[in-house]
Parts: sequence; C-alpha cells; structure tokens
Amino acid sequence: MSYRTELVPLDDRSKQLRRSILRMMKSADRGHLGAAFSLVEIMRVLYDNILNYRADQPDWLERDRCILSKGHGCLALYAILADKKFFPDMELDKFCEFDGILGGHPDSRKIPGVEACTGALGHGLSIGIGMAFSARMDNSARHIYVITGDGEINEGSIWEGAMSASKHKLDNLTVLIDYNKLQSYGSTHEVLDLEPLADKWMSFGFAVEEVDGHDVNKLKGLLAKKPFSRSQPFVIICHTVKGRGIPFAESNPHWHHQSRIGQKGFQQLYNSLDTS
Repeated sequence: MSYRTELVPLDDRSKQLRRSILRMMKSADRGHLGAAFSLVEIMRVLYDNILNYRADQPDWLERDRCILSKGHGCLALYAILADKKFFPDMELDKFCEFDGILGGHPDSRKIPGVEACTGALGHGLSIGIGMAFSARMDNSARHIYVITGDGEINEGSIWEGAMSASKHKLDNLTVLIDYNKLQSYGSTHEVLDLEPLADKWMSFGFAVEEVDGHDVNKLKGLLAKKPFSRSQPFVIICHTVKGRGIPFAESNPHWHHQSRIGQKGFQQLYNSLDTS
C-alpha cells in the first residue's frame, strides 16, 4: 500500500460531531466509537457539501441516496442527521432506549433520513445498485452513495455487486470505503489482506481514486468532480484512522466497540477530544 496520509488537525465542526457521538454513547453507556469516529469527515462532507436532499421532506423523490452499509458506524450518521434537523436533537439522548428511534444499527422504517436497514454487512452495495438502476429508469439526476467498511468488503456479495455495477455502467453510483485498516478483532492485513485494493476495484471496472478520509478539503474537491467517469461506477478509497480524535483509541481494536465506560471514562474521552 503506497498511499500515505498526514493527520490533519480536527476543526471545531469535526469535534462538535464527535461530541454528539460521545453524547449518544454516554446515554447508552456503549457504542462503536472506533467505527463512528473514522467516518465523521466522510459523512460531514457528503451532507454539508455534496448530497442533494431536503431534511424537511426526507422522502423527496429526487434526493440523492446515501447508504451507510457499515451499519455499526451509525453513530456518525445519527450525529449528522440530527445536525441537519432530520429529527429532533433530543433523540440523541435516547440512543438504544426503548422509547427512542435510534438503535444500534440504522433502521429506515423508524429514522428519517436513513435509506436502508444495514448492519448485516455486505448488503448496502447491492441495495445501492438497485437504487442506481431505478434512477436510470426514471431518467433522474439523483446520485447514489454507498459507504462501506474495509472489513466489510471481505464479503463476497460486495464483489458480486461490483461486477453488476460495472457491467451495467452505473456512473450514478459512488462507493466510499472507510479504509481504517482495522476490523473487529484485528488488522485487515492479518485477517484477510485487501491489497492491492485500488487495483482490485479497477479490475472490476470501477474508476478509482484514493484520498485522506479526514481531510475535508480534499474530500470536497474529489466528490465535487462527479460525474467522475462516463459509463463507469466510481470508488473512493478513504484512508482513515479508526477512533480518530481520541489518541488512546486511535488504531486500537479494543475501541471497535465499548460498553460500561463509566463517568470517569467518558470524562477522559471528552478531555482527550478537546485537546486533540
């Protein structure tokens, strides 16, 4: 793997969204911190700068679609949806509560702005391909974005979907890979090496770019280029750091999911984020 990144300092907006994630985790005393923190800048750029949507009309037909296929990273999605007023901010305090709408994986039947129920890994791309077909049949300009995890693309369904997307020349489909190099119990290199990842996607007929997944300006510049390649689906390999923003959690598989963190633990998380 030749791509190299330098950690860009987090600005106030990136920290604010991470505080919303910690707020939900504190309410439930659990959550996938590592998986959510590596996603923040990807979600932020999509919803701040790229996606065409109406928060007050979440079912508007001509909206772009954004599917978080790595559903365990849902805290990042919930943070940005609340920020954009898809649902009341107070719902963040009811994460995983019986009377709340925000569960441990996204549920499109309950949460405005969520496009698909995800969490069983490997399905989001196939759902997105169906949506891209639908947009083409409707002669619609809506674009489909699918965010996958790197461990998730071990799933065979991802590569079956990739072949289909390429065959049908779905240039209204963009896949973003949260490539933080860790999955639930180890590094992607140890569990099932993905490299050469860019070459794999090119061999499946995708146009491919790589980017620092925490560099907001680079993400904006790249995503603003669509259509990226006529008659080809597009994949962006986003090089990220699992747990980005909490130095002691960064690239630490122990923080893939945490529970029973406690008051003292959360204070350490907040303090560490504020000084990062």
